[in-house]
Amino acid sequence: MHIYITSGTMDFMDSLRKKYKNEQMIAMHGKGNSLLIHETTEPSLFQTPMKYDVIGSAGHFEEEGFFALNNVSVTDEGRPIFEHWLLSHIDPIEKESGFLAYRLLRPLGSNTYIILTQWSKKIFFDLWQESLSYQQLLSTNETGTGLERKPHMFSSAPYVTTYKAKKDD
Repeated sequence: MHIYITSGTMDFMDSLRKKYKNEQMIAMHGKGNSLLIHETTEPSLFQTPMKYDVIGSAGHFEEEGFFALNNVSVTDEGRPIFEHWLLSHIDPIEKESGFLAYRLLRPLGSNTYIILTQWSKKIFFDLWQESLSYQQLLSTNETGTGLERKPHMFSSAPYVTTYKAKKDD
């Protein structure tokens, strides 16, 4: 499975989604930028997409909700370690209130992975970030199980971008 992402204005993203109404596409709108994600096994319909392999997933994308994209730049040497570690520790997210879907996206053509999560409302994303399972995911405990204990894998600091998806009226 692949996810292709393109960006532009809200109107343009909505027009592309309507043009390809038989495809699994979600338009997301953020501050000053909109994204359109296309999840498919086929080649991209976009002219210049960001390309990703889906290597982990849970749930199904909904037409409405809150999206968080955790962008994590990983060194070439760190890729196998990062993927193995995250895939073996992400399961608890499915039990969180308001959780709808997640995809772990391996970049094709860059070094920035995306941990894409969808929540029914922003408050549920905020609550997850304050949860014990999130803290354990990032923890710097003495056993060294959290991502913060593996700094050699990262080529730059991770960052989060957020978007809303809204069903057409």
